[in-house]
Amino acid sequence: MSSDRADERGGQPWRGLVAGALGGIVGTFAMGQFHTLFQNPATSSSQESEDSTVKAASAISQAVFDHKLTPEEKKIAGPVMDYAFGTSMAAIYGAVAELLPHARAGYGMAFAATVWLGAHVITVPALGLSEPITRSTPASEGIELGAHLVYGVVTEGIRRLIRRAI
Repeated sequence: MSSDRADERGGQPWRGLVAGALGGIVGTFAMGQFHTLFQNPATSSSQESEDSTVKAASAISQAVFDHKLTPEEKKIAGPVMDYAFGTSMAAIYGAVAELLPHARAGYGMAFAATVWLGAHVITVPALGLSEPITRSTPASEGIELGAHLVYGVVTEGIRRLIRRAI
């Protein structure tokens, strides 16, 4: 018998989607806290370029609304993009986890590694929103992978708690 009662009920993707989304909100917060904990003050204060979430928000605002974000708007838009992406990825994960239980492998770490690879390593640099990881230090990339693993584990933990409740 599985310790995850949701397994016993069979796949219910809509419930998984809701549980995943809520887990993703908490997971994204935890990822941000991990980044803050391991952030190098010398590196962050001397950064010349904007965060990729701010660049994405700026590009969307310009393309959709024909509006250039002000510095104050960028302070809000970056975190909004971060939470929107983290929540939507986790919602999809929650729905998939209902139908394919092996998607939960490693207590969310396989999911997190997939997001890290797909978004951080491939898509974000390909869109010109960040430098390729080959231009980053191994320590910086280790922190980034660690932050994504924290996101995945927290997302899965919250997803399970909520899924059991609904």
